[in-house]
Amino acid sequence: MTPAIAQPNFDAVAFRRVLGRFATGVTVITTRAESGALVGITASSFNSVSLTPPLILWSLATTSASMPIFRTNSHYVVNVLSASQLDLCRRFATVKGDRFEGVNHQASETAGLPILEGSLAWFECHNRSRYEEGDHVIFVGEVVRCGLPPDDGSVAPLVFQDGRFHTIHPLE
Repeated sequence: MTPAIAQPNFDAVAFRRVLGRFATGVTVITTRAESGALVGITASSFNSVSLTPPLILWSLATTSASMPIFRTNSHYVVNVLSASQLDLCRRFATVKGDRFEGVNHQASETAGLPILEGSLAWFECHNRSRYEEGDHVIFVGEVVRCGLPPDDGSVAPLVFQDGRFHTIHPLE
């Protein structure tokens, strides 16, 4: 016998507060609109899925103004932000208009999409699938190229937890 599905004993505010305890990295997802305009959004809902094939996922609210572009585009880049890129995180989360104005980036080799200068890592993806779940769409991307900055690996990541931005340091 399958147990009955229990109803939640919490509201959306409590759920968000509990979820906030989980520290996440911060990314900016970039693509290009059909018009040629560059598009980018801040997202902390990034995760690895599979090594073979190389798959990642991220999600976007169905109400996002950028949803129509991401829903129809076949490629995007996930830029993993470093601690020094808090200004970019905020810019791509809040700025209206051209979020790329004055932002240093290079075009990816495969699809010519923006890779943000100074990112901790990046993944250029072909959109493999999309799943509508609740108030978000989950995008699963197959990584076609990825890269790291030419540094010694000592760059700290930008992390979001409990409604605040942080960075991390090795424990050992």
